[in-house]
Amino acid sequence: MGAPLNYAKAYSRALAQAFPYVLNFGALYNTPNNNVYRWVNAKTIEIPRISTTGRIDSSRDSIATAQRNYDNDWETKTLENQRKWSTLVHPMDIDQTNLVTTISNITRVFNEEQKFPEMDAYCISKIFADWSALGNTPDTTVITVQNALSVFDSLMLNMDNARVPVNGRILYVTNEVKYILKESEKITRSIDVTDNNNTINRIVNRLDEVEVVGVPAPLMKTLYDFTAGWKPALGAGQINMFLVHPAAVITPVSYTFSRLDEPSAGSEGKYIYFEESFEDVFILNKKAGAIQFNITAGVTPTTTTTTTTTTQG
Repeated sequence: MGAPLNYAKAYSRALAQAFPYVLNFGALYNTPNNNVYRWVNAKTIEIPRISTTGRIDSSRDSIATAQRNYDNDWETKTLENQRKWSTLVHPMDIDQTNLVTTISNITRVFNEEQKFPEMDAYCISKIFADWSALGNTPDTTVITVQNALSVFDSLMLNMDNARVPVNGRILYVTNEVKYILKESEKITRSIDVTDNNNTINRIVNRLDEVEVVGVPAPLMKTLYDFTAGWKPALGAGQINMFLVHPAAVITPVSYTFSRLDEPSAGSEGKYIYFEESFEDVFILNKKAGAIQFNITAGVTPTTTTTTTTTTQG
């Protein structure tokens, strides 16, 4: 008889394979930068940076004194996002011969409805917070059918002036803005009706060789409350466009753990599932120009106090 399936290990391996594909910001969680940092300790990473001097005039008649014309240092980042989740499962609630399938169903719903959306929410809001902390200001133009491409062009121009490579840029937009882009009066559609039974495909998924990714609006906020799960925070702004090159972002994971324990006296006869991770999202300070936002600023609701006076006759 073969060894029993260790669900926790299989689950962790499946998650690692799924992240780039199931997250709205999967390309950022799969950035090549995740292969270039070094760990200083369990919660601190260092990212290498190199700088050089510029060229100078040369002479055919003499040589200059040789010297080092480059420097290197390390950009330090400290991970702070440590999250966990657990659940009890009573044996009477499941068919014990189908345990793995049942736990798989529970964690699948947890991932799809809680964990993955939370990771997306954390990613976008943390990038916005880091980017804003460096003194950057988002575009706040109200996007319409008439100006949507002009707003996009403005964000692209900012990146061009920051010498960000065009190849690899991604434009994340709310689904509402993606619809506006599709309807924009300036879009020239390339229509091919020779295939697909003469069906016209109007999907907008690239602009100027930039990939366009539609994201649900609740996952494109500037600020979230992560006290239990995730939800937009009071006063959070709406991110309408998020233009980014993945080379500007790093998403390190320090620690992941998941385990399914058999029923015991300590668990009062119940299965216990537990998982924990220590991860974070950062921008590279010198590549902040490879990040651009258009947002609608949030409004923090004010509290009105009403005083009621009772007159006794």
